[in-house]
Formats: sequence, C-alpha cells, structure tokens
Amino acid sequence: MIFDSVFNSFRGIIAYFRVMNGSIKKGDKVKFVNTEKEYIADEVGILRLKQEPRNQVFCGDVGYIISGIKEAREVKVGDTIIRMGDAEVEPIQGFEDVKPMVFAGIYPVDTDDFEELRSAMGKLQLNDASLTFELETSAALGFGFRCGFLGMLHMEIIQERLEREFDMTVITTVPNVSYHVTDTKGVETVVNNPSELPDDASKIEKIEEPYIKASIISKGEFVGSIMTLCIDKRGIITNQVYLTADRVELTFEMPLAEIVFDFYDRLKTISKGYASFDYHPIGYRESKLVKLDLMLNGEPVDALSALIHKDNAYDLGKRICEKLRELIPRQQFEIAIQAAIGSKVIARETVKALRKDVTAKCYGGDISRKRKLLEKQKKGKKRMRQVGNVEIPQQAFMAVLKLD
Repeated sequence: MIFDSVFNSFRGIIAYFRVMNGSIKKGDKVKFVNTEKEYIADEVGILRLKQEPRNQVFCGDVGYIISGIKEAREVKVGDTIIRMGDAEVEPIQGFEDVKPMVFAGIYPVDTDDFEELRSAMGKLQLNDASLTFELETSAALGFGFRCGFLGMLHMEIIQERLEREFDMTVITTVPNVSYHVTDTKGVETVVNNPSELPDDASKIEKIEEPYIKASIISKGEFVGSIMTLCIDKRGIITNQVYLTADRVELTFEMPLAEIVFDFYDRLKTISKGYASFDYHPIGYRESKLVKLDLMLNGEPVDALSALIHKDNAYDLGKRICEKLRELIPRQQFEIAIQAAIGSKVIARETVKALRKDVTAKCYGGDISRKRKLLEKQKKGKKRMRQVGNVEIPQQAFMAVLKLD
C-alpha cells in the first residue's frame, strides 16, 4: 500500500509503500490498481535512515519503488501495488481520490504571460498532485486557469510559490466552493464557478452546498465572541465541552463557503490568537442560494460574481458596490456600479465623471447660454460612456475578502 511519494528531478516519482502481503523484486512488472497504470520496478529497496536498494522486499517491510514515473498524479496515496500475472488481488480498502474543496481563478496580470503561467502550473503539479487546474476565460481578465485547492492555506501556498519560484505576479479571483445544482428535470450537475449556473432561476429545482463539522478550541473568556462569529456565518452549535477550567471545545456545523473568505483571520482576532480551528466535510445540504452579479455600466464582470445566501445578498451587494466605488478611478464618463440578482438590481453606486468647467468663460449674460454649454458637455459624456471601457484595478478582485 502506497503511503507517500516524493518527486526527484533525476529519477522521477519515488513511491513509498508497505508490503501487506507477498513480496516484490527488482525488475518485476507491477500494476497500480486504482490508476490502472503498469510499470517495471527499476529499483526497489527499504527505508532506513536513507534508501537502501534490495533485490527483493518482503511482507512487513516499508520500502520504496522507482519506476520512471514522471507525474505525481499517477501515484495516489492509499493505492495498492500488485505484481502482474498474480491471481486477482482485492485492493486494500479505504482508498479515496483527493477532492479539491476550494476553487479560485488564477490569471496573469499581463495577458502576454499566459504561456509562462501554464508552464509554471504544470511544474507545480509535478510535485503537488492535489493541485488541479483547467483552462478558463474571463471577459474582464482574459485567459487563465480555474484551480482546485485542498483549502485556503493550500491556495496561499500555491500563490506564494508562483511568486517566489517562477517570479509570476498573478490575480486571484474570489475563492468559492463546488455546489450541486438540480434542475427541474431532476438532472444534477456540479458547479465550480458561479458563471456556470443557469441564467434562468426558474429552471433550478434546488442548490446544495458543502457543509463542514468545525471544531474550535479556545480560552473560556472568548466563547461568546466565537459563538457570535460562527452564528453570523450560518453555523449551528452542536456541542460545547470544557476540557479544563478555562479551555473549551466548541463544535459547529456550518457551510464551507462561509469559512473560505475571512473566517480564520477574524477567529484569531477575536480570540487574541488563542483559538485553534479544525474541520472536516460532512456532505451537502440544500440552501437558499442566489447568484450575485456585479455590473459596470450594464456589463457583467464574471470574475466578481458570487453564489451567496439569499438573506445576505442585499447587504453584501451594497458593501461590494461601495468598495468598488472607492477603488475604481474616475474616468471622463460616469460609471454605474450595480449589484443584481437575475434581472433585479439590488444595489447601485456611481463613480462621477471628471468634468471640465465649460461655463468658466461666461461672465454674466443669459442663463440659456450656460445651459446650452452644459447640455453639449452632457451629450459628449453620454457618447463617451457608450464606447468607453472601465479599467478594473487588481485590488478590486480581492476587495470582497476585506469588506469586514
């Protein structure tokens, strides 16, 4: 059974395993059961303080196998290795594919760097099989990748590695989770991106979102603040246990989507750094979710769309619009920032146009002269708005994370 693997730039992937039954020899033809890949054991050995090559590894040994594997995703933890030609062997129970829990779009700041980003992501995946990515295009950001991560920490590590190892400055869109959407015909689809949701809400029967069981250990004096935070994040308290006189363990069931934003930072702030947080998934549950679209001058910006709970939609939409009004620089024309659910606009802010004082040359005289000049300017601004493009600054895409 494989329990770990490492990437060696000279020899490829080295898989570590424990022999549960039988033995394996150098030169044997082997098969990885769950990936159904076949290899020749170029080198086998046992693990001590260092790798010790052996001609044969026996039952009970903890060893390694080198067989020229080039990609980390071909070696999965929990997989079973069998010898080709042996009778059909039942694979060891408990194997599960790694499933990404958090999704976000990664785009190059300069669209000309897309091929460099593709190459960097491929190299990262060589020694991080849990990273998944696929091509994605955005009207606002151009070509990029939709990436799946194990959690927020994993996402931050990938961002940091792209910057340090490959000198790539990237824009990361608002992280979200995968949802199960069932239409009126009973067909269920997995949605990883709000833009994949059907535009016609009447065709959606229900939307299910992933829930987690969260365990928080903290000092007793912070219990009230932690409970308030978790309830604000739609959490339901299921257990409260005092481990010692001043240490308490709180257990909540809450949506995963609520913790991918700023939950951990706020938890550390209200507990003065004392609280520890752990969670594991407990399945999908039906929720009242709606797609919140952000529009600039009537054009939807898909990179800023989000699936959120209906009760929080108005408040969040208004705050995002206010934040974008501060971040988007003024143009020669007026910019309307709108938050909408379907065709209904729920919040709006306006970035006023830069204006020249066209009446400065008028000294007194009839008011109709000034009005004529202002009307002429107004028509010019309107025409400019129809053809003008709004440049969205980088920080706007992560503004949603810093609303609180």
